[in-house]
Amino acid sequence: MSLLDIRVPAVLLRIDRNPFHHGTLGAVRSLGRAGVEVHVVADSTGSPVRSSRFVCQMHPPPPPGATPAEIVGTLRRVAARIARPAVLIPMDDASAVAVGRLSDELAPSYLLPQQPGALPERVADKAELAAVCAGADIPHPVTLIPESPAQAASAAWQLGLPVVAKWSRPWLVPAGTGLRSTVVVHSGQEARELFLRAEEAGSRLLLQAFLPSGPDRDWFFHGYADRSGAVRGGGPGRKQRAWPRGAGLTAVGRWTPNPQVQALAERLTASLGYRGIFDLDFRRCGTTGDYHLLDFNPRPGAQFRLFADSAGLDVVRALHLDLTHRPLPDGSPRPGRSFVVENYAPLSALRPMLGGRELAWHAPDDPGPGRAMWGLWGRHVLRKLRERLGGPAPAARPAEARVVRQAGESHPNTPVEPAELTKVTELTDDEKASSC
Repeated sequence: MSLLDIRVPAVLLRIDRNPFHHGTLGAVRSLGRAGVEVHVVADSTGSPVRSSRFVCQMHPPPPPGATPAEIVGTLRRVAARIARPAVLIPMDDASAVAVGRLSDELAPSYLLPQQPGALPERVADKAELAAVCAGADIPHPVTLIPESPAQAASAAWQLGLPVVAKWSRPWLVPAGTGLRSTVVVHSGQEARELFLRAEEAGSRLLLQAFLPSGPDRDWFFHGYADRSGAVRGGGPGRKQRAWPRGAGLTAVGRWTPNPQVQALAERLTASLGYRGIFDLDFRRCGTTGDYHLLDFNPRPGAQFRLFADSAGLDVVRALHLDLTHRPLPDGSPRPGRSFVVENYAPLSALRPMLGGRELAWHAPDDPGPGRAMWGLWGRHVLRKLRERLGGPAPAARPAEARVVRQAGESHPNTPVEPAELTKVTELTDDEKASSC
């Protein structure tokens, strides 16, 4: 018998167009295996997620750049088809921000954590996060927000070159512009030129002190803050491999006890009164040893299944149990467990690991998405090779054409090119950005 209330379906919302988003598949499997009816509101064309046997139904997402009214309209149409209240889980920052803003309009149809609607937007905004950390006494890289091109150049020199440049609301950066959410700049002139593109990026530019990467420096924490504020269903993890190296998404992560990171996460969410799922990224300073918070994502991290405990509890199950007023089981942590994303770390996926592991795509009880991912990934790799060599690219289906346009964009949820295809871009091996 399932611990979850299987009478209550779940709706996963992802506005970002990325067929390689393995976090969505993780949520589908976690809830579907527990007997919950799972609906996915996301771009399904070419997505391996649609091949999962645990998906009840795929629904068209809101259009790119959708207005709040369009997002509400999409979710109300889904609710009308389901015909009973459902737990709503945003899977990317754009969705989390939209759901927070629209919580009052969505409340009759969806179960949502009770917290100030502006809070997800506040913590997801990179500029606001600096103030949040200052208020909660959480270490954070020194951050300056210039108001003019001249101030941008001056701030870069003041912080000490190189510096990290970020757009405060990366989910607004449009694809196809060549803009990236995070870059390293090496001169005042670069900072000045980047500032001049703020209107195009859709949000403010901020400049941040550079924290070099290194062994044992990149950490993350996933959790669910329940109705009482207690943090459940997650834990601290160490990023063992990233793609791109040093500043990219987690290709291989390991559940690693870290009381300092745990304490910082719990203190921050308590000070904010945060409720719901969250994903934090930290970088340890090699000089002071302090763990600096780099990102606060108000939604599940893509590798959240790393933290499934001995009772099978993870952050999405914790959310469903809590919002349906079911008790959360007291499982034991499973430190040493690993999570591997096969298309970014294929050799690690083949290598046995002490403590057990979970693969992002392959699962014996749900083989369809893994097969579909390799087919889609192979075409993606072949197309990039042909583009680099100057040959004609094969005709692409619409979703695959979008992937090509997005490749190289550094949004958190866009597909990342494989190692053998990636050009030297804004991050080199000896100058890693303080972003994860």
